[in-house]
Amino acid sequence: MKPSRRALLRAATPGALLALGIWPGRRAPAQQAGEGFRFIQVNDVHCHTPACAAWLDRVTASMRERKPAFVLLCGDLTEAGGAERMEQVKAAFAGIGAPVHTVPGNHDYLGPDDRSAYDRVFPGSLNHAFDHGGWHFAGFDTTEGQKYTGTTISAATLAWAKAHARDTDPAVPLVLFTHFPLGAGMPMRPVNADDLLAPFLLHNLQAVFCGHHHGFTETNERGVSITTNRCCAISRPNHDDSVDKGYFLCTTGPHGLFRSFVRVAEA
Repeated sequence: MKPSRRALLRAATPGALLALGIWPGRRAPAQQAGEGFRFIQVNDVHCHTPACAAWLDRVTASMRERKPAFVLLCGDLTEAGGAERMEQVKAAFAGIGAPVHTVPGNHDYLGPDDRSAYDRVFPGSLNHAFDHGGWHFAGFDTTEGQKYTGTTISAATLAWAKAHARDTDPAVPLVLFTHFPLGAGMPMRPVNADDLLAPFLLHNLQAVFCGHHHGFTETNERGVSITTNRCCAISRPNHDDSVDKGYFLCTTGPHGLFRSFVRVAEA
């Protein structure tokens, strides 16, 4: 008996499948209930000094005008991982009036392995997931302490990803969000990024949002967009020499997920 297509796909290595641009589980979302919704993705706020308060107020006021259902905040909330700056970011984003879902970045550590302030201010915000409007969202801790390149995603995160993929309906439209870039060829991609994507190869993956690289990059894995975005900080420049700071405004619908970049002026 010839093996099924699904069996062949399971037997192939994640790297081989991704290199071919194959995403077996992807299909049109076919949203089951209600109309589409809007959400925001932002990364690399790098809150550093009290002077960042005015900038954060400007950013969150812009977000509030868009009336998002929620916000994905993809790491590097602060510059140095201190509790005072964590609280400042939390307070600023609370003003949006919508849930904020975070994952940590390498700058959210006080020391090489000390993430205590982030864990205290944003409890339960390492590997976690939620549902909204018939879509499923999963965030992952892709950090290795304060390391910024040549990193390895932890065994704990990979184990959580495998268990979560096993327990999640593969037909539901899925969005992943992380700090470190997961797309093939992206700058500062973890050495084992494919191992995080692999459990979801047969899931209805629609998009992956990442940060860390302060610039817009995108890979397209047969209709699945994996992106990094410009930073949203006044304390740090973009890595791609662009000057725009801002966030993605994302809209879902039965035909997929659409995004646009919203620029926030510094003055």
